[in-house]
Amino acid sequence: MILHELLDYDTLRLIWWGLLGVLLIGFAATDGFDLGVGMLLPFAGRTDVERRIVINTVGPVWEGNQVWLILGGGAIFAAWPQLYAVSFSGFYLAMFAILAALILRPVGFKYRSKRESAAWRRNWDWALFVGGFVPALIFGVAVGNVLVGVPFRLNADLRIFYDGSFFALLNPFALLCGLLSVAMLAMHGANWLVLKSSGAVAERARLYGTWAAMATIALYALGGVALWLFIDGYVITSTINPVGPSNPLAKTVEVAPGGWFTNYADHPWMMIAPVLGFVGAFGVLRGLRGKREISTLLLSKLSIFGIISSVGLSMFPFILPSTAQPGASLTVWDSSSSHLTLFIMLVVTGIFLPLIALYTAWVYKVLWGKVEEDDITGGGHAY
Repeated sequence: MILHELLDYDTLRLIWWGLLGVLLIGFAATDGFDLGVGMLLPFAGRTDVERRIVINTVGPVWEGNQVWLILGGGAIFAAWPQLYAVSFSGFYLAMFAILAALILRPVGFKYRSKRESAAWRRNWDWALFVGGFVPALIFGVAVGNVLVGVPFRLNADLRIFYDGSFFALLNPFALLCGLLSVAMLAMHGANWLVLKSSGAVAERARLYGTWAAMATIALYALGGVALWLFIDGYVITSTINPVGPSNPLAKTVEVAPGGWFTNYADHPWMMIAPVLGFVGAFGVLRGLRGKREISTLLLSKLSIFGIISSVGLSMFPFILPSTAQPGASLTVWDSSSSHLTLFIMLVVTGIFLPLIALYTAWVYKVLWGKVEEDDITGGGHAY
């Protein structure tokens, strides 16, 4: 037996669909609070010292957290090449905006306190706000567009043509998803600040976290209603071979009102995902009032897990539907890399992903504790 045949092709495709979700959730649960803290920086900190406290809660860990984004992009490139080709070309300007905003973070962290000028520091504070707000918004807008469908098509040679534009991505439902993403990550960032700071900074973060949690609940509920009433889903109407070659054109697809809710009717256990999204956010509200710092942060992560998982489970087996040519929509079963490629990548991931997780856990253990004013004014390596 050839080694890579130890796992069936359909099993490998399903595993990689799950791993893609793990990487996206891992990014939102780790680097997500970095983005949230950046959004809250000009508001949670009123004085220069307070803002430096806010920055230093994420300064030592943000680079490691961003690894999850790189892993996610790499996984899409290697495991789902057609998804990579459509999304990274069709969303090119949106991706450029995200990268430009993310570049502001390391520059802001390094240069913000290099001069004593109040105007200099204030400008970098707002740059760090942009570095948190813009990626959070655009990531949510991208998810909204995936649910609506993307205007791409394939010819007989599987060559991809994208017919959309940047401004077409800014449709009402996508913007709603973008606002949900901003609220969700602001909630997460506030919970991190409550855990890692004290005094006035922590109290303001508690207030903003409460507002963000309420906004997350309202926007998530509104998004679900809008998805049910106004957004058509996609349904495969032909047989599909889960072990066949990756050819998205070898199926037929229909656009159906409420189609994204079919999976919940067929598999009621999937309802646990949206339930966890709401339970986590409501738990954050209660935890912030009760001043339970660690459990509240974990509930924030639970909400993120539920919200992102609900998108993936709603769409399964679709990973990128096409509005221009529904039959060309990309699914788990017809847009992956080869059997051998998925197997080799799984072996490599099985080795390195646990190492990354262990190293991350060790870093958080070493850096455990609150950032106090003495840590900032006493010198050392504070930002």
